Amino acid sequence: MSTLTLDQATKIAEAAIAKGRDAGFNPITIAVLDAGGHLVSFLRDDNSGILRAEIAIGKAYGALGFGLGSRSLMGKPHHFLGAVAAASGGRMVPVPGGVLIRDADGGIIGAAGISGDASENDEIAAVAGIEAAGLTADPGAS
Repeated sequence: MSTLTLDQATKIAEAAIAKGRDAGFNPITIAVLDAGGHLVSFLRDDNSGILRAEIAIGKAYGALGFGLGSRSLMGKPHHFLGAVAAASGGRMVPVPGGVLIRDADGGIIGAAGISGDASENDEIAAVAGIEAAGLTADPGAS
């Protein structure tokens, strides 16, 4: 399995911001984490809200923690998600917009989390960023 490089993470972030702008989304914030949950790249578009950083990181962190794109977490029981949120110190956000980053062999090498628009649009921008870096996006089951 490969590792996520700074160049790849930067490309993901820049391409996601560009996708959001081109699509007319509200200003977005993107966090790209490696497989260990470490922040590798972070961009906040002009006028993106002040809580967007924490939400973007939480979406990516939750996806990594479960090994599932955050879309897959939406259907889990609230008591379970509440317990996991407490166990993670409130670091996970279980809504679409946290997308796993997979290498050519299918291994998880990181996750991108986006916040700023509707969760579905955040996810669209994350997928576009990941694919622009030549990697595979895994948003989770619908």
